[in-house]
Amino acid sequence: MSTMDNRGNKILIVGINYSPEPTGIAPYTEGLVNAIADAGADVRMVTGYPHYPFWRKMDGFSGLSSVEKSENLTVHRLRHYIPRNPSFLRRILMESSFALRASWATLFHRADLVLCVSPTLLSSAAFVIRTRLFRSRTPVVLWVQDFYGLGASETGQLSGGLSSLVDRVESWILRKSDHVVVIHPRFAKHAQENLGVDSSSITVIRNWTHLDLSQSACAREDSRRRLGWAPEQKIVLHAGNMGAKQGLENVVDAARLLDARQSDIKFVLMGDGNQRAHLEELSKGCAGIEFMDPVGSEDFTDVLRAADALLLNELADLRSMAVPSKLTSYFASGVPVVAATSADSASGEEIALSEAGVRVDAGNPEALVREIEMLVSDPARSEQLARNGRAYVHEVLSPGSATIAFGELFDRLVNRASSPTRLTEARAR
Repeated sequence: MSTMDNRGNKILIVGINYSPEPTGIAPYTEGLVNAIADAGADVRMVTGYPHYPFWRKMDGFSGLSSVEKSENLTVHRLRHYIPRNPSFLRRILMESSFALRASWATLFHRADLVLCVSPTLLSSAAFVIRTRLFRSRTPVVLWVQDFYGLGASETGQLSGGLSSLVDRVESWILRKSDHVVVIHPRFAKHAQENLGVDSSSITVIRNWTHLDLSQSACAREDSRRRLGWAPEQKIVLHAGNMGAKQGLENVVDAARLLDARQSDIKFVLMGDGNQRAHLEELSKGCAGIEFMDPVGSEDFTDVLRAADALLLNELADLRSMAVPSKLTSYFASGVPVVAATSADSASGEEIALSEAGVRVDAGNPEALVREIEMLVSDPARSEQLARNGRAYVHEVLSPGSATIAFGELFDRLVNRASSPTRLTEARAR
């Protein structure tokens, strides 16, 4: 972003997930916020209280709101409802509570541009509607990390008429915004072909790796010893959320197959989520799997690098819903990836493009175990996949190219907003 001249611009960013949440969307939002502020813009970040992936308020945050200020950056946190078991309806209630508070908190805040990070479709809708009602010339940009309609239908949370209703609402919000940023070409195609968004209003900006490799201070052997992983064990690590779309029951089934073979391979599920308790109950008595609490950013890189393989597991019906944020960190870690996902999913496409891992069909524990066994017994192949991942990060997923693209987009939209005729024409599409 340093090559962009954002000095003097007032940028309002609204998103429920932000630092210190360790995974998901928060690290990307934080990275972009810092880059814009470093470029000289006056940035106000309106966010919720940190809760993901634990689905409970993090310790150290109290009261109804808080404000943190630094040079060029104000972070305004608003307390909101947090569901312990986040069904689709409960997530809507959470987002409603955040949307109401965020709209009120920014009612008199003047900005040159508003960026809404979705998920949090309702807060995005609130800001789109507000700019239309008040005929504001402030451009509203939606940064779409995943789609609600696709997510709800592919995970089975909604079907039929309700799924179509969500699609129609999502389509209206995207079409009435001034611009839509998506994280993958597949998302751009869905927005254009299925949600009716004009192609000229869509920009693809890939998520980048937010893994800080400079923070890795421990030798791999020291990390494994500290984690209790024996030298002869082959550790397959899943890092991140344990929710419905991960379909981690498949991993429990694979672990039981490892037990039957008396294998030295072990799955480690590190993180939290609304399915963790269920998975722990399901895996009782199984030696081939263990659970690990999330670690802070200062230890995250070391834990990834201590593993022999990094696991991505998805539901069999998951196709276009999302590109898991964990893949960017996985690729940068220098550890090969094993992905249990459909060949035509966005994740499967990333594995094929990066050549940084191996893929097996989702929901097939026998195939997962077989592929892992072949991978961990072939150090040369593992090292080549790891090199491919690092190269893909450098060439495609660098933070510099992403922040420059955002800077160029913001400059263009802010300048366009000074021409009421052109902005009105754009919003009429």
